[in-house]
Amino acid sequence: MKRFIGLIATVAISIGLFQLQQGAEGLSITKTSVGKTPLTSFKLQSTAPAPIVVIAHGFAGSQQLMQPFAETLARNGYIAVTFDFLGHGRNPAPMRGDVTEGKTITAALLAELTDVAASARKLPGSDGRLAVLGHSMASDIVVRFAQASPAVEATVAVSVFSPVVTATSPRNLLVIVGALEPAMLSDEGLRIINLTAGGTAVAGETYGHFSDGTARKLALARGVEHIGVLYSHDSLVEALRWLNAAFGKQADGFIDSRGRWLALLFLGIVTLAWPLSSLLPVASEIPAGAGLRWKPLLIAAFAPALLTPLMLWKMPTDFLSILLGDYLTLHFLLYGVLTAMALLYLRKGLSPGAAMPVSWKPIATATAAVTAYNIIAFGLPIDAYVFSFLPIPARFPLIVAIACGTLPYFIADEWLTRGKGARHGAYALTKFCFLLSLAIAVALNPMKLFFLVIIVPAILILFVAFGLISRWSYAATRHPLPGALANAAVFAWGIGVTFPMIVR
Repeated sequence: MKRFIGLIATVAISIGLFQLQQGAEGLSITKTSVGKTPLTSFKLQSTAPAPIVVIAHGFAGSQQLMQPFAETLARNGYIAVTFDFLGHGRNPAPMRGDVTEGKTITAALLAELTDVAASARKLPGSDGRLAVLGHSMASDIVVRFAQASPAVEATVAVSVFSPVVTATSPRNLLVIVGALEPAMLSDEGLRIINLTAGGTAVAGETYGHFSDGTARKLALARGVEHIGVLYSHDSLVEALRWLNAAFGKQADGFIDSRGRWLALLFLGIVTLAWPLSSLLPVASEIPAGAGLRWKPLLIAAFAPALLTPLMLWKMPTDFLSILLGDYLTLHFLLYGVLTAMALLYLRKGLSPGAAMPVSWKPIATATAAVTAYNIIAFGLPIDAYVFSFLPIPARFPLIVAIACGTLPYFIADEWLTRGKGARHGAYALTKFCFLLSLAIAVALNPMKLFFLVIIVPAILILFVAFGLISRWSYAATRHPLPGALANAAVFAWGIGVTFPMIVR
């Protein structure tokens, strides 16, 4: 059975990778830099002159995240240019300033976009015409750039929030919002369009005229949220049609569909871990772990969830040069310590299995194997098709520091939810409690921690995917440590490469 499942998973991975690679068919993709800013250009291999579209990612993103727009536009005759903002992705230069104040960082990002756009317009094959597209944080940056640059003939603002839009500036503005995003974003989109429509704007209607630069439209992408909007067929079609109308180009052509293939690829990678787990060595004669009944389990699960955000509420948490990474490190650390203390208090944390001799060699072997699988099997396709996952040197010390928090949490949590007699649903319960704890933290300090809301869906997906892998690891080794250490490593890695580096 496991061999058959392994074969199916391998086929799914192969199909996913093949289809993802097909998205770049016929394109010339060139990587370069403007100063320290990494830049990638996408264009058809033909030499016909084409408009430039500079594409900017949002907060905690990177240029890979904007590939669906880049490949769609490039395959339709544009020269698409993506880049990593200061402090993001593989850009080694950190952002400088206070995020809550905004003006200093906004000015720096605007200056960087200006430099990238100037370089992009000099690329071979450029016909001199220019458009900009930005997501979330970058929606305001591209709007400000377009207002200051007469060369910009069209602007696409995805998940927009920009207080500087006027009835006539920037020229030919398309707003795209995911239908499942917070209502404040669709309300902001309507507010912007109403500057031209006179208070009667509705989604899906075009107001104004492309000829004089007053064209405005709010497009709602069906069934997607803040990240899904970047993969939405609706989003890509609307952006392409808008730019075609602004530049007088032909009708629709290729539309990127990587969302389904990414889902197939990562489903295959997760599934393949099940048959591969059979190769792991046994590390314990009996299943090790707390094996708690429901009453003590509920106490050990909910107590850290409630206490952690309260204890960190007024504590200074700015000690790493990575935005929010320092808070998450402390949250994981304190949560893990409190969970371990709860286990000891309940006098179940050291039994059954803790008194047994520990076979460290099989534990080390299994840990190395599971960690390598989590980071390499997931990391390479993520880096190629989703966001920057391979860290630049400046991020390695940050990953090590964050691991000091994730290690206590995952070791305590895996021990809490495993063991002989462990309740079904224990793992899901403790992950729900952790997400609840983050929600409480955001509610107590919304100004500082609001951006945590954006990553909650990503954390949930990681809990599910790596939770399954750690479960299969535990079933094979009978010890929670390999899964715990592997999860701690991949979460520290993910946080360390995702959040922007900042010098306050």
